[in-house]
Amino acid sequence: MDIYEVGGDRRQYMDLLLLADESPRMIETYIERGKLFVLSDMGRAIGECLVTDEGGGVLEIKSVAVVPAYQKHGCGRMLIEHIEREFAGEYHTLQVGTGDSPLTVPFYEHCGFVRSHVVKDFFTQNYDAPIYEGGVQLVDMVYFSKQI
Repeated sequence: MDIYEVGGDRRQYMDLLLLADESPRMIETYIERGKLFVLSDMGRAIGECLVTDEGGGVLEIKSVAVVPAYQKHGCGRMLIEHIEREFAGEYHTLQVGTGDSPLTVPFYEHCGFVRSHVVKDFFTQNYDAPIYEGGVQLVDMVYFSKQI
């Protein structure tokens, strides 16, 4: 497997980005200001991680996703570890915002992130339709962070 940074048109990876964020409108708010890294297996894109500089030494994961056939094999963790190595020394904190879901929270905690803060009603105010994940409606954005 190989991880590379996308230097050109990031929209060609929209199918991967939509695995992590179902709203193309929301993706448009960060796709151009971030750096997109793609995980490939024998030339096929199987995962992505898009990060943005939030200022003050904070790097934020805006999107991380792996195609279903490769999930639960360490690919998401591989992408996050790549980001940590790539930006160590340049940033001191890596953060990620996600829904309070039984599917995503354990993943980030397993990767060493700890709860940081909450943005109340983020999903209900910023998405046109309710979002459910693991049987739970996403309402608040829960932020996790870790030192890098």
